[in-house]
This record gives sequence, structure tokens and C-alpha cells, in this order.
Amino acid sequence: MTSKQVAEMMQSSPADCHKALVREYGRYVYAIIYNKLRGCGTNEDIEECVSDVFADLFMKCQYDISSENDIKYLIATIAKRKAIDSFRSLCARANHMTDTDEDNMRELVSDFSVDEHVDRSELRRVLLDKIDELGEPDSTIIIQKFYYNRSSNEIAKCVSMTSNAVRVRCSRAMDKLRAKLVEIGMTI
Repeated sequence: MTSKQVAEMMQSSPADCHKALVREYGRYVYAIIYNKLRGCGTNEDIEECVSDVFADLFMKCQYDISSENDIKYLIATIAKRKAIDSFRSLCARANHMTDTDEDNMRELVSDFSVDEHVDRSELRRVLLDKIDELGEPDSTIIIQKFYYNRSSNEIAKCVSMTSNAVRVRCSRAMDKLRAKLVEIGMTI
């Protein structure tokens, strides 16, 4: 969904736009916020922060309708910043920083990134969908070769073909897969 599409939806029906955004990105935003606030905030604090993210998103899309880019990265940026601001205000409200709070603050810049994990999961899902579209036996050959790291001889036994036929089918299937991925803007 682009910010221009969101702005158009907001003009036609703001309530439907809000529902669509929350339905599509609600879990994603919640995962980012929960990852940042799980050690210091309550469920209400997390839910309030999620609401603030969507409020900021609606304001941003209302004034910047020129962008044709996917808003997922905008949402992730807003969520991370809101979570960090919430974390700081929750710690200030407690009026002291303990060692545990400092450790939690270090977690905010940890190597694990929820949004990158979600992006990789989404990429895997799209890739598996495109492999399934290849049909049998091509999808089985690709899965066995690249996911299970099986040799052509092992795959040949599974699909009742010769190993040479498996290699040829694999090569052709990879060409088809590349073409399918290019159609949706992805490259291997």
C-alpha cells in the first residue's frame, strides 16, 4: 500500500482506511513496539504506543500524498521512534534508571531487528508461493535441491526421473522462477 493509496482511501472513507491499515499492519507495528517496550511498559502502554503510531501515520499520509512508495518502511520507522520515545518517558516517569533499565535501553539497539525478520519471512512466503506456481515436478525439484540440499541423484529417486532429467528440469525451473520473480520486482 502506498501513501497515495492511503490518502485516496482516507478521502473516500476514513473509517475504512483506518480499518484497512490496522488490519494490514497492526501485527507488524505491535511486534516492533512490544520488542522495544516489553521490559518496561504494561500492555496498556504498548497499545497506546501502537495507537500513536497509527495516528502519526494518518497525519503523515494526509499531508504527503505524492509518494508512490510502499508505506511499510515508513510505518516501521514511525513505530521504532515512538517506541524509543515511550521507553524514555516510561523510564522518566519511574524517576530513576536502574541497571535493568540501562540493559533494556541497550536492547533497543540490539542486533535483532523484528522488521528485518518480518521482511525475511515475507520474502520466504513470496518465494515459496512462486515455487508452488511452477507446478510438479518442478516445484519438488527446486525445494529438494535448494531447501534440503539434495543431489540430483537423490531427487531423481524421489520424482522417478533420471539425474540428467532432474538437472535439466531444475535449470528450466530456475529460469521460470527468475521470470516470475522479475514480474513482481524481485531478483535472485
